[in-house]
Amino acid sequence: MNNIISLGILGAAAIYCMGIAADAAPLATPGQDMKAPIMRAFGESTPPFGYVGFCASNPRECTGGARKPRRMALSKSRWAELNKINSYVNRSIRPTTDQDLYKTVEKWTYPSAGAGDCEDYVLLKRKMLIERGWPAESLLITVVIDRNNGGHAVLTAVTDRGDLILDNQEKAIHRWNRTPYRYHKRQSQFHPSVWVSLTPNARAATITSTRTKRGH
Repeated sequence: MNNIISLGILGAAAIYCMGIAADAAPLATPGQDMKAPIMRAFGESTPPFGYVGFCASNPRECTGGARKPRRMALSKSRWAELNKINSYVNRSIRPTTDQDLYKTVEKWTYPSAGAGDCEDYVLLKRKMLIERGWPAESLLITVVIDRNNGGHAVLTAVTDRGDLILDNQEKAIHRWNRTPYRYHKRQSQFHPSVWVSLTPNARAATITSTRTKRGH
């Protein structure tokens, strides 16, 4: 399995889904051990406002939680399933912006008419994997900052082989510390509506960047 896996700030702000070369060198995240296979959480953080809106429209998807969160056992079949869903969603959805689709800066939803931005990819991948038996607490929506200081959303699969990143900008699945991002916050494993900081003493801040028509 080790040979198969490529181990290769936003509170009220919008996530701009900026594009960046996926094969760029990893960025160090303050407070994180970049050699560790899993990320460390530093306490609660504010959820992105787009996620709050998604929960208002889809309350059943934002309830539950686990007293003893599980890391998914990454068997050969589960690894293949993870790659299949990641590849299918990345191929099937045309990247675009919320402004183009919904005439609004930020709207988290499932892809509409085969199009969506980075959060929409994440939501669909998470839903499809849960339907296939993955525990919800092992699939965490995650906000990262790219080299252009732009916001982006990815899906973290919490497994016994480490924290793996499903990204619409990259075909391969990598461990978190082999991606070109700084990690800011993600859902808590204990409850989907609770978010945790991935950097110590992090504050909600607006990330200003130039939007792209690619929507990712």
